[in-house]
Amino acid sequence: MASPTDVLCAGIIVADHVSSPIAHLPEAGELVMADRLLLTIGGCAANVAVDLVKLGVSAAVVGCVGDDVFGRVVADMLRQQRVDVSALRVRSDVETSQTLIVNVAGEDRRFIHTFGANGVFRAADIPLERVATCRVLYLGGYLLMGSVHADELIPVFAAARRAGAKTVLDVVTPGPADYLHRLETLLPHVDVFLPNDREAALILGETDALRQAERFHELGAQTVVVTQGDRGSVLVGRNARMRAETYRVPFVDGTGGGDAFAAGYIDGILRGLDEEGCLRVGSAVGASSVRAIGTTTGVFARPELEAFLGANSLQIERI
Repeated sequence: MASPTDVLCAGIIVADHVSSPIAHLPEAGELVMADRLLLTIGGCAANVAVDLVKLGVSAAVVGCVGDDVFGRVVADMLRQQRVDVSALRVRSDVETSQTLIVNVAGEDRRFIHTFGANGVFRAADIPLERVATCRVLYLGGYLLMGSVHADELIPVFAAARRAGAKTVLDVVTPGPADYLHRLETLLPHVDVFLPNDREAALILGETDALRQAERFHELGAQTVVVTQGDRGSVLVGRNARMRAETYRVPFVDGTGGGDAFAAGYIDGILRGLDEEGCLRVGSAVGASSVRAIGTTTGVFARPELEAFLGANSLQIERI
């Protein structure tokens, strides 16, 4: 039997192919040079697990990869990062999910994605015996995974709460669709909901981050944090409403920044911090991620995080 872990990270697992920033997108037939092309771990569940381990938190991943070279590479990379992969499912009938991430200097990232094994992941793949022994259950990539249904996920989240664990939910919205019905019954079982403002706009048809957070809170999520990239974040909870700026750091690659924020916020939960404290840690870990190419490369280790928090302040406004 696997040892208990602090955080069980379920959801999307991806092999990422990431370019360092290039001068411009190539025209048809044109070759554009990049300083580096990096094959690395990607996907919400894998990223958050690696980031947490960097912070000194024990974490396990739950998800699906293919029985192919990329699945083996992802599993090996996770093991090298000291992430527990004992609940990782290897499927021979599908390929490992992959994303090509193109960084252009001065522009937002561009993504080319193949869904692969993430498409067959189900709530039933989350082992209840592991849920009963973790302190936080995190699910990343909900709404993108078509085989993960709210009615099957609710008992898993309820089991986590009965065992005393916090439930944290993140989403991915690939494009316009009717997403709200997949959240309405689930959010009352969620302790912390972490969409970004673009995802929230696709779900709600509302572009104001504060109103987005308020609406998700009304739907039942205990605490909602809407992240806005370099424009900070907005939090709405039962007894707190606040708006946070961002820590200013050199920007190289935004890939994985939202997952790093989630890992930092979870670390704050585990440390018993209040919402403001969790925002500070989440914002700091998120900022650390954008300093290097790749989803987890630049993320702080614990001593770096503590030094950064001691040397830098974050503007937070109570609303």
